[in-house]
Amino acid sequence: GLERLTTTRVAARAGVSVGSLYQYFPNKQSLLASVLERHLLKVVEAVEAACLRANGRSVTVMADELVQAFFEAKFAEPDVSRVLYAVAAEVGADAVVARLTQRSQRALCDMLATASDRRFDDPATVSFILSTSIIGPVQALLGSSATHALVGRVQEHVTSMVSAYLFQMGCEVQAEKRLRGPSLAGSSRRR
Repeated sequence: GLERLTTTRVAARAGVSVGSLYQYFPNKQSLLASVLERHLLKVVEAVEAACLRANGRSVTVMADELVQAFFEAKFAEPDVSRVLYAVAAEVGADAVVARLTQRSQRALCDMLATASDRRFDDPATVSFILSTSIIGPVQALLGSSATHALVGRVQEHVTSMVSAYLFQMGCEVQAEKRLRGPSLAGSSRRR
């Protein structure tokens, strides 16, 4: 467990001296905070990439891309994800988590603004609900050491839930807009 983690053990495993380790990390908490931030950054970057891939697509595609990216990022190394959920509270990483959550939610808002089939009047609230509704099941799965099969089934259910939520919360995009694309403000028509 975390109580057995020492800077001496980390230095030995990394093949560096304890003094070298202390140049970068003054204590165990700062080392753990750095590992947590690096892990969360990978997750956020996966979400951002999924949002970019889904730009201009339907909410169904957006839901699939988003959920798949999040699950893949968290379950690439489930043991690391599991431990880091516990570490977050211990190292006081609230500011890091808040900053990266905001970054992720900005990417979600930007993606939602491009949906081909729905328009969202309150993308900030929708992105908050999206992210928290995906995080909850993932955290529960990691806490229970779920089987690969169960993770896959839950991912399918979460994707369906997110897709239905997006469809329900968004207003239908008018067929005319879908055919013509966005109008250009201030442009004049030539006849």
